[in-house]
Amino acid sequence: MKKIFWSALALFSLYSCGGQKNDQSASGSTQEYPTMVLKEQQVELQSTFPVTIKGQEDIEIRPRIDGFIDAIYVDEGSVVKKGQTLFKINSPQAEQGLNSAKAMVNSAMASVNTAELNVNRIRPLAEKGIISEVQLQTYENSYQSALASLAQAKASLSQAQATMGWTNVSSPINGVVGIINFRQGSLVNSSNVLTVVSSTGNMYAYFSMNEKELLQFLENTNGNLQSEKIKNMPEVTLILADGKIYPDKGKIETISGIVDVTTGSTNLRVKFPNEKGLLRSGTSGKILIPRTVDNVFLIPQKATFAQQNKTFVYKVEGDSVLQKAVSVASTPDGKNYAVFDGLKTGDRIVADGIATLKNGRKIKLIN
Repeated sequence: MKKIFWSALALFSLYSCGGQKNDQSASGSTQEYPTMVLKEQQVELQSTFPVTIKGQEDIEIRPRIDGFIDAIYVDEGSVVKKGQTLFKINSPQAEQGLNSAKAMVNSAMASVNTAELNVNRIRPLAEKGIISEVQLQTYENSYQSALASLAQAKASLSQAQATMGWTNVSSPINGVVGIINFRQGSLVNSSNVLTVVSSTGNMYAYFSMNEKELLQFLENTNGNLQSEKIKNMPEVTLILADGKIYPDKGKIETISGIVDVTTGSTNLRVKFPNEKGLLRSGTSGKILIPRTVDNVFLIPQKATFAQQNKTFVYKVEGDSVLQKAVSVASTPDGKNYAVFDGLKTGDRIVADGIATLKNGRKIKLIN
C-alpha cells in the first residue's frame, strides 16, 4: 500500500514540474521579427486603364447611288490610297439619266442654232425698216431663251456625269480596308455600309477615368490651364492584348469636357504612332500612366495583410505590436506598396513574418 502511495506522489510531482515548465516556456517565449522605421520619400507609381483602339479616321464607305455591285477591286485588310477605286456600281438609273441629259443638250443646241439663224435673218430687215423693231426684239428674246435652256441642259449633263462617276466608289483616305459587307451582285443603296477604311498611320486609344482619379491626376500634373497640364502629362505605355508592350510611347491629347452622369467618368484619348501597322482599329489593350508621388512611405507587400477589404500592417508599440489599417497603392514591380495614410514618419512596423503575429503580441526586434 505504501509503495502505491509513493508511486502516485512521484507521478504527481513530475506532472506538476512539467506543467510549470511548459507554462513558463509558453509565457516567456518572445519571437524576433525584422522591422523598419518609416521615412517619407518619392515613389513612382503606375495607373492602369483598359483602352479601346481606333484608327485616327474610321470612314464608312457607302454608295451614293442605288444599283448592283458590279465589281470589287480590293480585299479585306488591303492597304489603299486616297482616291483608289474600291467598288464598281452598276446603276441603270444613272446611265439613263446621263443619256437623257445628253439628249437635252443636243436639243437645246439645235434650238439655239435655229434662234440664232432667225435673229441673223430678221436683223437686216429691221435695219431697212421692212419689219418692226418689236419683231426683231422678239426673235432676240427667243435666242436668249434658247441660250438659257442650253446652259440649263449642260448643267443637267454635268450633274448626270457626276452621278455616273459615283458608280466608282473610291477611298477618301489612305488606310486599311475592313470587313466587306456586300459581295458582287448585291443590290445596295446609300444606307448600306460597304466597308470601313481606317487610317492607321496614327492610332487613338480611348479610356475613361472617374472624377476622383481625374482630379488627382490633374493635381499631380504641372500647369495652370488644362491645355498646359495636357502638354505636360507623361508619355504612356500600351500593353497589347497578348501582354506584350507596344514599342512606341503614346501621348494624351484630349480630355472630354463632359462627365457621364451614369458612370461618373470622363473620356481621354491617347495618340500612338503606327508606322509598322501593328495596331488595328477595334482592338483592345491596357495603358500604363506613370505618376510620381512625393512624401509617401514605401513598405514591402509582405509586411501587409488583407482583412475585410482593408490592408493592415503591424505597428510596433514598445515591445508589442498593434494592427493599423493603411491606404496603399502597388508599385510597378509588384513587390512594394506606397502608403498614403495610416502611418507617420518615424513609425516602426514589422517588415516580414507577420503570418505568426496577432494584435497585442510581444516581440523582439531584430533591427
